[in-house]
Amino acid sequence: MIDIKLNNNKSEIEIYEDCLAILEHLIIKTDKLISNMSNYIAFLKQSFAKISWIGFYIIENDKLLLGPFQGNVACTEILIGKGVCGTSAIKRETIIVEDVNEFPGHIACDSNSKSEIVVPIIINNQIWGVLDIDSNSKNSFTEIDKLFLEKQIDFLIATLDFTKFILR
Repeated sequence: MIDIKLNNNKSEIEIYEDCLAILEHLIIKTDKLISNMSNYIAFLKQSFAKISWIGFYIIENDKLLLGPFQGNVACTEILIGKGVCGTSAIKRETIIVEDVNEFPGHIACDSNSKSEIVVPIIINNQIWGVLDIDSNSKNSFTEIDKLFLEKQIDFLIATLDFTKFILR
């Protein structure tokens, strides 16, 4: 068991740097993928007070299906190309939304959500899914979040076998 204690009086960059170091001990290659994904989500949620909802959406055919998450109940299906998650998946790029009410076609799974960041997960040049993070405050996510979340996703891809996650 790993005891995770972050000093939240640090800057976001310092917290993200601490997170990267802790991930090397938290993510265990021999554990089940679903367990590692769940712990990763819980770890980020407890590390940043600004996160109100965080989770994975996983591609199946032309839909993103809800995976491990923490927060209020969520949409279980999002069509590729729809909303922030579907747009990130189709564009294969991280999207930062300062105000979700300004994003054309935003899907309001949680009416309290005000801003969002979505990071695509690309494995072997194929879109596997997305990491979706919401905040109840506007302008919560910046290029700093994008940089470090993309590094974390790269670490997860390099460490875990995402092909073992099958939706049935």
